[in-house]
Amino acid sequence: MEKKLLFLAFVFAIFFESAAQTDSLLLSNGNLIVGEIKSMDKGVLTIETDYSDSDFKVTWGEIRKLTSKTKYLITLSNGKRYNGTLNSIDSIQAEIDTYDPENIIRSIRGRKAETEQPIGGKELVNLSEIVYLNALDEGFWSRLSANIDLGWSLTRANNLRQFNVRSGLGYLADRWKASASYNSLRSTQDEVEDVKRTDGSFAFNYFLPKDWFLLYNFTYLSNTEQLIRSRVGNQIGLGKYLIHTNKTYFGFQTGVNLNSESYFDDTPSRNSGEAMIGAELNLYDIGDLTLLTNLMAYPSLTESNRFRTDFKLDVKYDFLDDFYVKVGTTMNFDNQPIEGATKLDYIFQTTVGWEL
Repeated sequence: MEKKLLFLAFVFAIFFESAAQTDSLLLSNGNLIVGEIKSMDKGVLTIETDYSDSDFKVTWGEIRKLTSKTKYLITLSNGKRYNGTLNSIDSIQAEIDTYDPENIIRSIRGRKAETEQPIGGKELVNLSEIVYLNALDEGFWSRLSANIDLGWSLTRANNLRQFNVRSGLGYLADRWKASASYNSLRSTQDEVEDVKRTDGSFAFNYFLPKDWFLLYNFTYLSNTEQLIRSRVGNQIGLGKYLIHTNKTYFGFQTGVNLNSESYFDDTPSRNSGEAMIGAELNLYDIGDLTLLTNLMAYPSLTESNRFRTDFKLDVKYDFLDDFYVKVGTTMNFDNQPIEGATKLDYIFQTTVGWEL
């Protein structure tokens, strides 16, 4: 009797496990993958199967047909965002069955609400227009991203030692996203003062129609080369993605910045108001390479003829699952630094990292 019960429990477990694997992908080479689609971002779809310990990652452009009963947060290249299910009609087009969980139709029979049905509709789109998917029932962790990079070097000449830390954390919700970063460089050598540089940021974007977004950025910089003990920026503005595909993100942002600075010497602290304009380019369909570059300009509104720029460039090579090598540079320019400080400071970093 016990053996029969164990057998029935095993059969039911297999049945429910296979029932959960309701999504399928037909690839351009004819292969069929059945499982649970978790997400798609930057042209790579992640699907979990019951026959592999690791999730499969599939290039979005290699998918000929997709079938799913899962409800997703879906983003198109024109900035439209939907909650709904997604199913292919052919190798080019797909149908999104949308719904609005905050907008409910209630059918009333007498004084009692018998049914509740979210308002929705059907949208026909090209598969190439879909730039983001995330299963709505996956919860907090599926929307979280994180990375940490470490670098260390030792040179016998002058006993030069250098240590780098770069890190990031992000969360993407239906209508907004937030991200934070922390980067640190420490360099020491004999008979030379230590070089210390720390920068961090927090960014919040609220998405608007047609790929516009509202933004708030908090930035921090401490840099011994420019004698800056603390530079704090509070930025508010508006941005837009001009290109938003499975190969490239390119957008701009503009607004105002309240800049507050204190220094390592006796120079008095100063506050200034600045305009802010910048652009960002992200290329991620170049094999195992990803390129991210960002340029921000700050013409002062309160200090005569002062002009600052911040530039970043990172090239990342994915070499093993979630591990990568990153080479990057950061440059800070100020045409009116305090006395004794350099106008231009830059660093080059090579690190090994891991991302979630």
